Amino acid sequence: MNPYILATLLFGLGLGTTITFASSHWLFAWMGLEINTLAIIPLMAQSHHPRAVEATTKYFLAQATAAAMLLFASISNAWLSGQWDIHQMSHPLPTTLITLALALKIGLAPLHTWMPEVLQGLDLTTGLILSTWQKLAPFCLLLQVQPANATLLLVLGITSTLVGGWGGLNQTQLRKILAYSSIAHLGWMILVLQFSPSLTFLTLLVYFIMTFSLFISFKISNATNINTLATSWAKAPALTSIIPLILLSLGGLPPLTGFLPKWLILQELTKQDLAPLATVAALSALLSLFFYLRLSYAMTLTMTPNNLTATLPWRLPSLQTTLPLAITSSATICLLPLAPATAALFTW
Repeated sequence: MNPYILATLLFGLGLGTTITFASSHWLFAWMGLEINTLAIIPLMAQSHHPRAVEATTKYFLAQATAAAMLLFASISNAWLSGQWDIHQMSHPLPTTLITLALALKIGLAPLHTWMPEVLQGLDLTTGLILSTWQKLAPFCLLLQVQPANATLLLVLGITSTLVGGWGGLNQTQLRKILAYSSIAHLGWMILVLQFSPSLTFLTLLVYFIMTFSLFISFKISNATNINTLATSWAKAPALTSIIPLILLSLGGLPPLTGFLPKWLILQELTKQDLAPLATVAALSALLSLFFYLRLSYAMTLTMTPNNLTATLPWRLPSLQTTLPLAITSSATICLLPLAPATAALFTW
């Protein structure tokens, strides 16, 4: 892609998100989301592969549906209450519609069905943007729509954690596994959204760091399914030892950074007398942990036959920059000792 066009599209992505961040009027927020969607569509379809075009079409249809629903709900709110302000949501009908529209935008279950199919058709770089940056603007609006429908948020959250765990169990394609992982993590964030927005923000931040590490790792090792993970020891042996730790951090195992947000969320849910919900969420994390362990097993304990094609990449140094990966993977693995400071900052 022409660098000038690429720069324009990336500027559009940033502009759309910034407009949504800065807006207090529903029309401006909707406009920011639309700019965001229109900026990423050429990036998704740039390879002109039939799968990429199909994924782009599915994404466009899902986002257009969510945007139309959001616009309808905001007009209904203006009609019922005479207010266009995001913070002045007094009627339950437009509030519920807007929550569902934003859930469709970010891919929460049961409105998640577009997410794995779209991510499977994209390359890993565009998939990374879709899994991280594209979540920011809708999440900003979800944080502002208060008081939201509490029961709806809890149902969306617990359904997403369960669907994210169940859906990834029988997948062999890494991008689909990452999509279901994203759905499960979003469910954790939505569960605690109404009780502690700052904790939701912390979970989103940690999720971004872990997902960035994993996407860049798979990009460097050029892996798209479980079978190709078995050859990664020949391509990047150091990376092969780090990726399982990143995966286990995503699963939320205690010595790693990924345990921190899950721990604080379970603690917050228990404080709110939602111990059964916290128990179901913790059990659903075991489902996710299973397929992360499956990927770790494929990488570290499975070895392909030592033929010429497998050993050749050993001699070829990677030309991709690894400094961002070094920083984010260190953060993914080592930040748990900062838990007391983080808890003090994010759980006021």
